[in-house]
Amino acid sequence: MGKRSQITEATEPRPSKKSKSDKLNKRKAKQDEDDNEISSAGKSRYFEAPALSNLPQSQIDLFLEEKIIKFTDPTADGTALRPLISFDYLPACDGDLYSPLKAFSSPTPIQAATWPLLFAGRDVIGIAETGSGKTLGFGLPCLKGLMDSKRSRKPYHPAAVIISPTRELAMQIYDQLQKFAEVAKAGVTCIYGGVGKDAQREALKTAAIVVATPGRLKDLQNDGSVNLGKVKYLVLDEADRMLDKGFEQDIKDIIQPMPVSRRQTVMFTATWPRSVRDLAQGFMKTPVTQEVEVVDPRDKEGRLIQLLNRSQRGHKNPEKVLVFCLYKKEAMRIERLIKTKGFKVAGIHGDLNQSDRFRNLEAFKTGNATVLVATDVAARGLDIPAVKLVINVTFPLTVEDYVHRIGRTGRAGAEGHAITLFTEQDKGLAGGLVNVLKAAKQDVPESLLKFGTTVKKKQHDAYGAFFKDVDTEKKATKIVFDD
Repeated sequence: MGKRSQITEATEPRPSKKSKSDKLNKRKAKQDEDDNEISSAGKSRYFEAPALSNLPQSQIDLFLEEKIIKFTDPTADGTALRPLISFDYLPACDGDLYSPLKAFSSPTPIQAATWPLLFAGRDVIGIAETGSGKTLGFGLPCLKGLMDSKRSRKPYHPAAVIISPTRELAMQIYDQLQKFAEVAKAGVTCIYGGVGKDAQREALKTAAIVVATPGRLKDLQNDGSVNLGKVKYLVLDEADRMLDKGFEQDIKDIIQPMPVSRRQTVMFTATWPRSVRDLAQGFMKTPVTQEVEVVDPRDKEGRLIQLLNRSQRGHKNPEKVLVFCLYKKEAMRIERLIKTKGFKVAGIHGDLNQSDRFRNLEAFKTGNATVLVATDVAARGLDIPAVKLVINVTFPLTVEDYVHRIGRTGRAGAEGHAITLFTEQDKGLAGGLVNVLKAAKQDVPESLLKFGTTVKKKQHDAYGAFFKDVDTEKKATKIVFDD
């Protein structure tokens, strides 16, 4: 366990009685303090070194080509941050935080690529193997943010959490960070299972950075030994291995109390399967605004046209809109309706052959069609980029399908918007929808709450049951197919 100097929370004499204005002023001061911490921790405060800016673009391109680095930045405005190809280009920092870097000749490719984004306070997903320098890739910006904040911290309230799939990897991360943390005077501790909890609880009292395996951290969180409500920097390392080990729910439980808008999230993974993409979609800042309108079923089509008029008319570059229907006959009817109103529309559903689906999807991608009407076949597995708005004309059969539908917008950090037309016929799914909205900190309309908040097992008169009672303790059977 790493030691650190004792940090005490600033206190002041408690007056016998506080006026309402005093409380408001104190709350405002607290908000200002938090905002100052965010600013000083590096958000929007990263300035590229002039020497790096003056390098010819050909030199940057050559570095990216030689190191096989690929950037994807959906929010870039044409002036992408350049990789830090030398330690000389690191942002200015008080103290000797960078002094241990003298043992290395230059940044590794993953460090060069992620540092400018992380120093700028951005969320980052990095795909890199173990041993590529990831620890310093996410560790150095974290430590610099702590040094810059210069703020006292409540006991048992860490500012940064790094989650790792195994005890061995967690200890490796801790050992490497400890060298820099001593220079930064920031306490770091390592939490894992298989050992006593008392020493770990004591270390959590003063640790600013917690490196942990999911199971033990969740245990200590559940028994009140640590409060993660002030975490501003979250790292999920080797996310693919954590999913393979079945830690997804533990990770969700750990992250749930952490602030969303003021948290910087970093994910590293060796592979990029769909399960990891879905995990990233849930934990990264995905500014998807969800709106639910409870309407009369007879009013849905009129409301749809109103929404499309607002989205499409009068815009030089109309935004891409994905319109979901429940079944193919409805999708075909809605597509015809939208076309008669003069919108550029295409559709994908079960009655179309594969070539027609590809052609319509390509029209939507290229902008020849700005509205795509689809059944749930489009909610999973299809590459539909740059969707700005999802409209659910009919609510899906399950809340899980709703989540997949709205996941088609707000991807990779871009802003997105989802509008759902909910009717009394869907009231059996109201409880699950309310839970989704609350978990995403979205407004829940009173007209939706009137249907109740009980989560029911859904069974449709026409489609049958959409659940199955299973023994969740039963071990899965492994099936091997011959080549």
